[in-house]
Amino acid sequence: MMFSRASRFCAAALVVFALLAAPARASADEVLVFAAASLKTALDRIAAEFGAASGHEVTVSYAGSSVLARQIQLGAPAHLFLSANREWMDVLEADGRIDPGTRVDLLGNSLVLIGGPNADPVETMGPGFDLMARLGGGRLAMALVDAVPAGIYGKAALEHFGLWAKVKDSVAQTDNVRAALALVASGAAPLGIVYASDAMAEGRVQVIGRFPAGSHPPIVYPAAAIVNGPAAALEFLAFLQGDAAQDVFLEQGFTLPGE
Repeated sequence: MMFSRASRFCAAALVVFALLAAPARASADEVLVFAAASLKTALDRIAAEFGAASGHEVTVSYAGSSVLARQIQLGAPAHLFLSANREWMDVLEADGRIDPGTRVDLLGNSLVLIGGPNADPVETMGPGFDLMARLGGGRLAMALVDAVPAGIYGKAALEHFGLWAKVKDSVAQTDNVRAALALVASGAAPLGIVYASDAMAEGRVQVIGRFPAGSHPPIVYPAAAIVNGPAAALEFLAFLQGDAAQDVFLEQGFTLPGE
């Protein structure tokens, strides 16, 4: 069932209101968040706003979702996990590492092809696109295509258009999507596949093509609390679902699930 944005975040808004209206706490809690690297620009800002309002200290560790999930499996002391795909959250839920009652599909995103400031736009992103010619002997920057969500989505999109077999040997794989973004921003790679939100966060690149939503699995960012975490972690999770945080995410190029 689809809910409006207002209905979807009603409960979260009540928690956030109580948080902001409450008197100063006698002591602040620390919240350690493990988050997909693509969330960094928006989440740094949101964490600072939450900390100022609540008195809690939020520390965010960014990496590829696969790396973070494996660290949590090994007992890393995270309190919240924000993944860039559902599969890695499913792994932790199956392992009993997250509280399934707190799990929520927080955000969506889209997939884009980026180039440097002087790169020409792609007229049509499809089977007829000569990606190898556009690379000109250079590399296509992508996150790890078999482990990191952005790379998984990117490989799926290239396979959808019959381009993967042609370009796979020219792919420069990185540990996370922000590292792929950095390769293009620095000029080390002429093109890259990243999220739309990543492209907005880096002024040295431009979007030259967009992959249709139907060319890859839906991009969904689930969030959940790790079992036995502090109450402050649940407060921050609620804050992430409130209008103030959602507005920041939207400004940074994310979407809301189902929109």
